[in-house]
Amino acid sequence: MDAMRLDKLLSNMGYGSRSEIKKMINRGSVSIDRKVIRNPSFKVNPIESIVNFEGKQVFYRKFTYLMLNKPAGIVSSTDSKDTNVIDILDEKYKHINLSPAGRLDKDTEGLIILTNDGLMAHNILSPKKKNEKKYYVEIDGSISPDQMEMLENGMILKDGEKCLPSRIEILESDEILCKLNLYIIEGKYHQVKRMFAALGRKVNYLKRISIGKIVLDDNLATGEYRELSEIELKNLPVSKD
Repeated sequence: MDAMRLDKLLSNMGYGSRSEIKKMINRGSVSIDRKVIRNPSFKVNPIESIVNFEGKQVFYRKFTYLMLNKPAGIVSSTDSKDTNVIDILDEKYKHINLSPAGRLDKDTEGLIILTNDGLMAHNILSPKKKNEKKYYVEIDGSISPDQMEMLENGMILKDGEKCLPSRIEILESDEILCKLNLYIIEGKYHQVKRMFAALGRKVNYLKRISIGKIVLDDNLATGEYRELSEIELKNLPVSKD
């Protein structure tokens, strides 16, 4: 890889904002190959050189991937004035320019992948790649065989927009409540709610369970997150460093 500015390297790794990093470099907190560097614009190749920050070695990685169990009441849009998915992260992740690979509605819970790998996000979200997204859904009332067929064949929404075919698994159903798993490969605006609204049903609860082969960790409580494991990264179309 090409050499990069020292302050940019450390900022991208989540050690602080560019202004904070510059102050720490000026204080002598950073060394390269055992030599203290006080110039924030110093060019360094983190693969070829040993970079230490406050006595600890910096292990460089170009991209970060987080699995978040989004709680209801938090928005996905990072430019919103409301509390968003970046606001609830630890400070070290707030300087990496992470974005959600696929948004969820404010009142929807479940899996969001946060990353600064834009190409990966595009690839996993593109309907052409056919990465299924699994949702657990609770609606008011049952679904008839004809309605199931509409969902599975690719239905027309109330505004005339066409949805690609989906898959349905009915878990429990009676006249008052239906619990089901829905599998779609698109991510249209409010798509799941709009699909059931077109059938005359209201979504009472919605949670995303998986995106492609990445499944929400059962050990993550709502609002908790962790970095993706090496095994999980192998199931993502990640960009190469």
